[in-house]
Amino acid sequence: MDPLTARPGNLRSVALWFIVFSLTVLVWSDEDYYGLLGISRASSSREIRQAFKKLALKLHPDKNQNDPSAHDKFLKLNRAYEVLKDEELRKKYDKYGEKGLDESKGHHYESWSFYRDDFGIYDDDPEIHTLDKAEFDGAVSSGEVWFVNFYSPGCSHCHDLAPTWREFAKEMDGFIRIGAVNCRDERMLCRSQGINSYPSLYIFRAGMNPVKYFGDRSNENLVHFAMKYVSSTVTELWAGNFKNLVENSFASGVGWLITFCADTGDCLSTQTRLKLAGMLDGLVSVGWMDCTTQADLCDNLEIATSTTAYFPPGASLADREKNNVLFFNSLDAKEIYKEVMEHLPDLEMLSPDSLKDRLMHHRWLLFFSYGYDREFYLPEFKKLNVLLRGDHIQVGRFDCQSHPSTCSSLYIHKSCVAAFKGKGINDFEIHHVFPKITDSQHFLRTNWKTIMNNKDK
Repeated sequence: MDPLTARPGNLRSVALWFIVFSLTVLVWSDEDYYGLLGISRASSSREIRQAFKKLALKLHPDKNQNDPSAHDKFLKLNRAYEVLKDEELRKKYDKYGEKGLDESKGHHYESWSFYRDDFGIYDDDPEIHTLDKAEFDGAVSSGEVWFVNFYSPGCSHCHDLAPTWREFAKEMDGFIRIGAVNCRDERMLCRSQGINSYPSLYIFRAGMNPVKYFGDRSNENLVHFAMKYVSSTVTELWAGNFKNLVENSFASGVGWLITFCADTGDCLSTQTRLKLAGMLDGLVSVGWMDCTTQADLCDNLEIATSTTAYFPPGASLADREKNNVLFFNSLDAKEIYKEVMEHLPDLEMLSPDSLKDRLMHHRWLLFFSYGYDREFYLPEFKKLNVLLRGDHIQVGRFDCQSHPSTCSSLYIHKSCVAAFKGKGINDFEIHHVFPKITDSQHFLRTNWKTIMNNKDK
């Protein structure tokens, strides 16, 4: 339409068109904060911090004193970070661009050494989750045990603890969740938790008050303290209880991981057994047997030396090869745990025929993928069935590659996780692919209650 020759009746439409066009130009002509940091719009908080730190170390005016524009360039970079790290500001920016944002953000920045030594202290540690307010709230209500380090980057004791906290996090990986809160960035969160000294270490578990750790901050003592708050049961098996306990577990679809301790060979330590019981809680029963006192039973099971074995449900304990019984040479809890998790059955795969009926009567968390997508076939996700069982939420899969018309009808065109609220196939909320595997796990573990109870979608 040519505005110069438009009829009077169309002038209002033309004027409206120009207004919409002008606003669109204003929004899209804003500085691209994601582009400045070199990240995608789906980036997590950790990735935003990591990207900014990398650029800060390279582009900081302290390191570019011969560049007269270095200060202005860094101010733009710093403003992009200050906006995107803030959940509410990021939402406003994503919707409206720079218009309406707080103009004070990004005008102050720290020295180069701050970004090198004090910024994002734990962002490069995959076993440690740096938590903001929203992530913290989800974590402490997730049903898992969290041990959280509240620290300030200017605190020397916090830096002294960092190597030990990393070592501790690696040792406890898969057993409990390890977090860190930067109280310089999350002042309101730390204040709400009564944090008045650094570092402050707290255990959080749904249904109990937070417990502060006061002991010596050695790895050994941290492990001993944390293990007291994990429900892990290791059953001693003997001739009088063996048959009934194993058969009852098998009938429930739960296998057994058993450590056999004989006169020869190495037997898993008590602490390692407890760790495995905590890591596999709800998925596998964990037990041990003393083959010196239960010699006949061990002989019947063809156990001649100390070993650890996983018996899947229904296995004939004396017939190893036929029933995929796994024997482990390792004494490391994480190595054994990883192999057992790989061996467990995958999440239920729903078909187009079953989808509508199942979603009408139950709440579901469904992984929609196009064929095999590694991010959506992690062994860790098998734990979600146990984690969500108490809230009557089922977890499953749907293959869009095999059934594209079904996914298309739901407007699902790429791999995602969808939460169905139990009111039919059309009542759901989609969460798309997460950039990193650890972020996917963390998001689902800490946000499933929010997803399921979201009334706005």
